[in-house]
Amino acid sequence: MVDKDFCLSSYIAFRYIWKDGVDFAEGLKHENFKPIPLEERIPVKTSWDIDREIQKQFDSLYSKYDNIGILLSGGMDSAILAAYLKPGSHAYTFTAPGTNIFNADEERARHYCEKYHLNHHFIEISFDDYKMFTPNVMKRKAAPVHSIEPQIYKAAIAAQKDGVQLMIIGDGADYVFGGMDKLLSKDWKYDDFVKRYISLDPDMVLANPVYVYEPFEKYKKDEGIDFLAFMDDLCTNESYSSYMNAFETAEMPYHDPYEKLIMAEPLDLQRVRNGESKYLIRGLYAMKYPEMPVPTKIPMPRPVDMIFKNWDGPKRPEFRKDIPMDTLTGNQKWQLWCAEQFLNML
Repeated sequence: MVDKDFCLSSYIAFRYIWKDGVDFAEGLKHENFKPIPLEERIPVKTSWDIDREIQKQFDSLYSKYDNIGILLSGGMDSAILAAYLKPGSHAYTFTAPGTNIFNADEERARHYCEKYHLNHHFIEISFDDYKMFTPNVMKRKAAPVHSIEPQIYKAAIAAQKDGVQLMIIGDGADYVFGGMDKLLSKDWKYDDFVKRYISLDPDMVLANPVYVYEPFEKYKKDEGIDFLAFMDDLCTNESYSSYMNAFETAEMPYHDPYEKLIMAEPLDLQRVRNGESKYLIRGLYAMKYPEMPVPTKIPMPRPVDMIFKNWDGPKRPEFRKDIPMDTLTGNQKWQLWCAEQFLNML
């Protein structure tokens, strides 16, 4: 069915359309990631278990592909996966001229590549890149996109030119091993979690907002919420769908070894809340990089704060005229810009 107002409100709140079968217009059909069923995932109890199971996956991949590349940030997740690549493999790290947001990534990623003898490539991201690549990923998704998607798409195109046959990513570690430390920081009251989780309130920016918060209701428990179940459902699908769309737009196969794993024991929330997010991954990072301190977790950087600093907001009638643009983050401004670009395409 077609429901432009629902799709727009869902994108503004969640950064994707969470409901299958509802689209912006006739002839458009969005597609969300279908996760691996729990019963098909491999249980792991220790950092050594993770190491063993990831090695098995790479052994299988190398029986099919000769040239495997990786999206490499400065964080733990992709750094660990880089350790399983053959010397001479291609690694791609994002950078942005005129900003220092990628500096830590660049420095640590250089060390990872030097240690494991990888060919290191930097993918520059600018507003011109967003304007060039965003339409492609939006057309395939049949919806506005997350700001990481044009970046990933550009990296995938570069990898194709280098002869890479498969790209490795490490997105799943956050969701499988307790990496979303801000969302795991406490037992949330329902209303507080909803306010904390949504990306941008549709009521604040849309002329015709509609109610899109049913996914929260599914996990409501008295005054609280089963946030772990919610995150394993909607949160993972939103992120995984962004990577899927970007790589499939570029027609580049990709693989996330963490997606195939599951913790054999319940997540120790107390350890996470005491500063040990992804404690099993921390242990594996220390095994692969004993010379390095464990890096602080940060999301994949995007230069949106710089790019949209002086943007005065959308002009289309679907948006309110009184949006308080000076209160919005760069990522929130990106969503408005991207949504307007998509509506212009329609």
